[in-house]
Amino acid sequence: MTSEKTDADVAFIRALAAILKESDLGEIEVEREYGEDDELKVRLSRQSTMVTAAPVAAMAAPAIAPVAAQAAAAAAAPAEKTSSAGTISSPMVGTAYMAPEPGAAAFISVGDQVSEGQTIIIIEAMKTMNQIPAPHGGTVKSILVTDGDPVEFGMPLMIIE
Repeated sequence: MTSEKTDADVAFIRALAAILKESDLGEIEVEREYGEDDELKVRLSRQSTMVTAAPVAAMAAPAIAPVAAQAAAAAAAPAEKTSSAGTISSPMVGTAYMAPEPGAAAFISVGDQVSEGQTIIIIEAMKTMNQIPAPHGGTVKSILVTDGDPVEFGMPLMIIE
């Protein structure tokens, strides 16, 4: 990697940090590909004082302040269910919606058969509705979030086996 490219990458990371500081975003993740074997992956995150309802996979854990006993109890129940290999995790931070629009039937229910690529949930992030497809087919064993729940990156959403 050349010094010129390194300087440009540092400037890019500083610009992302400024955006994170100026906005209400909690996290920014960017991947740039320069060529076949040359890429830059950057993930910036604010230090959080909130605890998510389930463990977050593949992240460096920030210092977390203590939470109310009720939140700790809520986190314990899903954590037991998420040990399965069929756990589907949130690919982003946002708000989970179980149906395509208010009042419509849910995409899936416990016990349903799903096929790979079928929309299983919508996550709204920055006023954009992102349809999340099933990464594999199977039976819905458990749904770990409810309609309108806030979700974090890596948070378990459901189990499909």
